[in-house]
Amino acid sequence: MKKLLLPVGIYLLVVNLWGFIQMFIDKKKAERNYWRISEFSLFIPAFLGGTPGCILGMRLFHHKTQKLKFVIGMPLILVIQVAAVLAVLFLSPYNFSFM
Repeated sequence: MKKLLLPVGIYLLVVNLWGFIQMFIDKKKAERNYWRISEFSLFIPAFLGGTPGCILGMRLFHHKTQKLKFVIGMPLILVIQVAAVLAVLFLSPYNFSFM
């Protein structure tokens, strides 16, 4: 199990950075009236585990903070992901040891 921590950590770092950068790029495109990133594409990194990065990008860049789909959707995805991880860790028949 310890061997999985580093790859999973790197994966989560990358997908969160991806979501954060997408929010930044879409905000800059919105300011310049350029072709935008689709809302579906902004949710992809969140669905893949990058919800904290997406939420941080939303708050830091004040992007999509008026859209109910994002204001409710992103935290809801995060709650579901945390619940899923906790369910796997505590309800699984396998013994997960991190130390």
